[in-house]
Parts: sequence; C-alpha cells; structure tokens
Amino acid sequence: QVDLVESGGGLVQPGGSLRLSCVVSGHTLSYFAIGWFHQAPGKEREGVSCISFDESTYYPASKKDRFTISRETAKNTVYLHIDKLKPEDTGVYYCAAGGCYSDYAPSWGMDYWGKGIRVTVSE
Repeated sequence: QVDLVESGGGLVQPGGSLRLSCVVSGHTLSYFAIGWFHQAPGKEREGVSCISFDESTYYPASKKDRFTISRETAKNTVYLHIDKLKPEDTGVYYCAAGGCYSDYAPSWGMDYWGKGIRVTVSE
C-alpha cells in the first residue's frame, strides 16, 4: 500500500510563492515517479510537474517557468515550488505515484493518489 499526503496549502497573495510537500509512505521514491496535479474550480485536473524514479523532471510547456519539482529522498518527500502565484493557480493540488517519461502530462500514468491540498491565491 502506498500512501501520499500533501501539505503546505492555504491562502496566498498574488505574486507570492508557495512550497507544497508530498510525503510518501509504503515505498521509497526510487521505486516510482511522483507527479503533481492541479484542479482549478470547475475544470479538469491537469498535470503540473513530475519527477521520475531517476530524478528526471518533466513539465508541460505552460508550467516550465513558475513551477519547480524536487525531492528529498531521505524524507521520502517530493516538493512543488510555485513562484509568482496567480489567481488561476487557485484550486486543489494532488500528488500521485506512478510513471512519467515526457513533458506530455496526459501520458503520465498514476496508480496512487493523495487526497489533495487546497491553495487559494487572492488578495
């Protein structure tokens, strides 16, 4: 059983930055990829970033400038750093475990999902 727990969300002002954390239990990070996904209100969930088991990182073209994914193997934790936050970054962010091999987010195959963490970007 693989469990993923997100943290670090909340209310943030536009232009600020945020770091989300995803703590993984049940397997080490060298076993699979971890992806971050965003679901804005009323929209489909979309892939934001993914870090593979070999630490390769992938970003859809629209996410390359403000999003950074990283991991801390000793803590079995993956982070998503978001800079210059915009109101459209509002929504629920999920981390998930599975596989990713390119920047094309719809190709990422995830088997396990966290419950999500809410981020609100507003004055």
